[in-house]
Amino acid sequence: MAGIYLHIPFCKTRCTYCDFYMGTNESHIDAFVEALCVEAVLRREETKEPIGTIYFGGGTPSRLQEHHFERIFDTLYRHYPIVPDAEITVEANPDDLTEDYVTMLAALPFNRLSIGIQSFDNGELQFLCRRHNAREANDAVKRCQQHGFNNISIDLIYGLPGQSLTVWQRNLEQALALDIQHISSYHLIYEERTRMYRLLKAGKITPVMEETSTEMFAMLIDRLTADGFVHYEISAFGKEGLFSQHNCSYWKDVPYIGLGPSAHSYNGESRSWNVRSLLRYNKGAEGGHFEREVEQLSAQERYNEFILTGLRTMWGINLQELEKRFGVELLDYCMNNVQPYLNRGLVRQEGSKLILTREGFFISDGIMSDLMRVD
Repeated sequence: MAGIYLHIPFCKTRCTYCDFYMGTNESHIDAFVEALCVEAVLRREETKEPIGTIYFGGGTPSRLQEHHFERIFDTLYRHYPIVPDAEITVEANPDDLTEDYVTMLAALPFNRLSIGIQSFDNGELQFLCRRHNAREANDAVKRCQQHGFNNISIDLIYGLPGQSLTVWQRNLEQALALDIQHISSYHLIYEERTRMYRLLKAGKITPVMEETSTEMFAMLIDRLTADGFVHYEISAFGKEGLFSQHNCSYWKDVPYIGLGPSAHSYNGESRSWNVRSLLRYNKGAEGGHFEREVEQLSAQERYNEFILTGLRTMWGINLQELEKRFGVELLDYCMNNVQPYLNRGLVRQEGSKLILTREGFFISDGIMSDLMRVD
């Protein structure tokens, strides 16, 4: 099966840490939705496979209204072979999830919500320029549960400047108290195009110490797995049977079509990405031609992605598949380079699979880098 990702490039305000493509001028939403539907129709021949996942990301997809979603779903269901039990996710901000809005979402084909909470500490939320507070985050999740949503994910950030282990532990406890099915948790990254990065360069904030970051990651793993979550990808924890199928498709080399400005697509042989401009994207709909760059992937690049995506997950790297797709030479290269990590207990071999151990997750970037081929 294949997937569809829709990038909704609108936010009410910009958060201090975010460098995703988005804008705060919502006067273009109607034109964007029409352009998105035009692109969806134009690209319908790119895959004949059944569509198993649809993901509305952003930006903030919960800035769309009911008639926008209806227009998009009408287009997708008329032009793509969407399976009856497709996972259909929408990202949402807690402050958008009012009673009326959740009622509307429940009447649409959505069966999974991803709520951008980030923290349950009001001081951290203010620093991140989030529009909700901790109480509103809790209320939003409970409201969604009351409306029948039983596959809810939330996002949490750790490693914030000045963040203590006590605050991080409290965030985890409050998340677990919500009885949700999935948690995605990411360490703060100082992206160059963000206000957070500018604060760092100006010396106004100090990064959390590496030792503290490591303790936070260990606390994340131990607390969530003790509560029945499966650590199935470096940053993702889900209850059994309720992993993010859309994100799993990225890690399992499943093709997907990305619609919307800056959205990326992958067909197994090449990657492509749309223009990072809403106005140029909308203009493309007028002439029926969207600006998109395409990169053909070499065998070495595909091998490197195979390593990068596979080793992130609990399923690891399938050595038989590696040899089948890339040959004996790259298999030998992988095995020679992984041997020191096998000896140190940072990677384990289970039959034909290489899988990171718990200790290996803490230095996963270095392990992946050493297994990737760079000529």
